Parts: sequence; structure tokens; C-alpha cells
Amino acid sequence: MSGIHHVTAISGKAARNLDFYTHILGLRFVKKTVNFDDPGTYHLYYGDAAGHPGTILTFFPWEHAAPGRAGVGLTQETAFRVPAASLGYWTHRFIEKGVEHGGIEKRFDEPVLTFVDPDGLCLALVGVEGAEGEVGWSNGDVPAERAIRGFHGTTLMLAEAGPTGAILTDVFGFAEVAREGTVVRYRARDAAFGNFVHIRDAGNFLPGRIGRGSVHHIAFRATDDAAQAAMAEKVEKNHGLQHTEQKDRQYFRSIYFREPGGILFEIATDQPGFAVDEPVEHLGAELKLPAFLESRRAEIEAALPGLPRERA
Repeated sequence: MSGIHHVTAISGKAARNLDFYTHILGLRFVKKTVNFDDPGTYHLYYGDAAGHPGTILTFFPWEHAAPGRAGVGLTQETAFRVPAASLGYWTHRFIEKGVEHGGIEKRFDEPVLTFVDPDGLCLALVGVEGAEGEVGWSNGDVPAERAIRGFHGTTLMLAEAGPTGAILTDVFGFAEVAREGTVVRYRARDAAFGNFVHIRDAGNFLPGRIGRGSVHHIAFRATDDAAQAAMAEKVEKNHGLQHTEQKDRQYFRSIYFREPGGILFEIATDQPGFAVDEPVEHLGAELKLPAFLESRRAEIEAALPGLPRERA
């Protein structure tokens, strides 16, 4: 499989983040864990009913992080798929809930509703014909028939589209399928969710600054370790870029590298998935720690801010 595995962003207050993504957007709270490299910080995961690759948006809630600044070298927007007929529902919901949003516009002949989360993260809902036939998750806040159906894709703002486009096509199995103004559209060949990456060729526009409300990194799918190793080899041999060693993230195994425009890319395995340490019906119910942090559980739990218990 190809396509986006997950997107990880930086937020402010963890409780506010949890409320927005589960109650306002109606995503499932898939996993409550910590940043393995900074265990005093939560790592919160949201997605569909089972946390399938291509549906997962995750956050590092660094409450005191400075706000980010949009610009070249960052992800400009993260977009979700919804049934096309549901955009009217979402517009009314955003008005009712006080969510900052734009009007419905057309991009690549698809209706798009833009909005921002409480920390300023730029998001969008893309109306997709036929998505109403896919299973939607509902915890009672958003009806299943209106619910988000995973990622549509992301938009990167880069000084030059070509070098990054070459990685998308050669390493990740995307193909260039359209252009609209300064935006180049790439599509994954065999992904149901997270199958679009757009690159806005922004030239010498103002450089971005990562912070609260910014995407930290984008992860692309690898079926297993062998597929990941083959991708990593292409990154190094075909594009001259260095990557990290494999890191065990409990729910997937990852390597990281910076694409030519400076955005952090991850290659994450589909295996083993989010049910490895709790059953699917109870995803997100308890704080889960990797084995190497279990001995510090009391210390870690004492340092983390409280979260309301989310409905599983």
C-alpha cells in the first residue's frame, strides 16, 4: 500500500485538543500515550473506529510552545474526506460551535471547506462523491453518515516542487495527476485514504516557523519492514538524503528523513497497529506506555495534565 500513514502536529492544551477532535470533529480517540522522546508530554492519536493507516492525526500537546508561522518549508494544510452531501452539515456545525472557517470553494473540481483548530492548525474537509458508502465512526456527537472518512491529503508549501515530487513518485508510489495554478497534485496509486499530496510551488515566499498549530511531520505507509527498507534505500541512493535508523513506536516502526524542502518525512509500517496493547473496542481508554517507560509510570502520570475520560 502507498499513501499517508499519519500526520503529527503540535497543539497547546491537551484537554482542549481532545475536546475539539473528538466532540467537534467526531474523530475516535484511538490512543493515549506519551512522546517516547519526551515522556513528560502526551502523544494523542485520533482516527477512525480501528485506527486504520490513512486516518490518523496525532498531536504533541506542548502547551507553552510559541505559535507557528505558516510559510515555505512547512505543511500548509491537512485535509479530511467527508461525503460530498455533508458539507452543508459541517458548515452549520462550525457556525454553531464557533469554529473559524471559510466558505466552500472548488479545488481540482472538488468542494472544499477550510477551517482552523483552536491552535491555528489549518485544516479542510473535502467533499468526496461515494464516501457516503464507506463506514463512518460516530460516538454520538457527529452522525455516522456525516462523519469524517480519513484523510484526503496534505498540502506542502515549498520553494520548489520538483525535488520533493520526485521522492513522492519514486519512493512512495505517488503519480502527478493534475496542476492548478502553482499547485501540483500527486495521487497514491492504491490507497483508499490519505491518497493525495499537493505541493504549492511558492518560490521565495516567507519561510515558515514550526510551533503550536504547525504540522511536525508527515508519515507515509510501508506495508512491513521489508517495504520500509526498500523505500529507505531509494531515499539514500536515488536522492542523496540521510535517514535515521528504525525506531520502534509501539504501534508502527519508523524511520525519518528531511525531504529537500526541509519538511520532516517519516516512513511508518502498517504493522502492528493500535490493537497491540488494548482491544479495538477500548482504544484510547487508558494511558499506554512502551515497556521501556513502564518503570516510570507513576512519575510520568504525575507530570501529565489531567484529561477527561473520553467515550470509547
